[in-house]
Amino acid sequence: MNETESEAHKRKMQKLKEKVDAKIAAADNERGVMILLTGNGKGKSSSAFGMVLRSLGYGYKVGVVQFIKGQQLSGEEIYLREQCPQVDFYQMGTGFTWNTQDKTSDIAAAERTWLVAERMLKDDSFHLVVLDELTYMLAYSYLDEDRVLEALASRPVEQSVVVTGRGGGAGLRDLADTVTELKDIKHAYASGIKARKGVDY
Repeated sequence: MNETESEAHKRKMQKLKEKVDAKIAAADNERGVMILLTGNGKGKSSSAFGMVLRSLGYGYKVGVVQFIKGQQLSGEEIYLREQCPQVDFYQMGTGFTWNTQDKTSDIAAAERTWLVAERMLKDDSFHLVVLDELTYMLAYSYLDEDRVLEALASRPVEQSVVVTGRGGGAGLRDLADTVTELKDIKHAYASGIKARKGVDY
């Protein structure tokens, strides 16, 4: 008797379900995770803010620290500041380093901002902490890498942290539980299309 297409599909899906169920059962370590979103592709911060919304949906407390950004308003900043008082939101506020062109001032701003991040990473009331564009602070040696890695490694066991930005070094990659590298295949900006409010910022 020939197997029908429907029966073949059902058998295939049953095997797939068994594999998925086995992986779920094997993942029995309950703790917070560190996620590194890196690469030259668009969407690192967007993905991080998706996790912010996900945590807020469950009523969790969230901390967001943005390095580099802050000169230009973004939709996520407007929304979180106006609609989500339960989010502790802090920006370095200097804008991009290639705009300031003042290394001493940038380092001082990075160190002030890191003190805010460090406080969050010691506070077990934060379910999720997002350190947006932190990688640049390490790449430019604006922050001490050992100090940053120690704070990330010793955070409360139930706290998750998301780090975004290009690069950042092997230390961050080794410490992270999940590393996702976004690849830039095609970008509208390269074709002369302006950044779009509500999509790009």
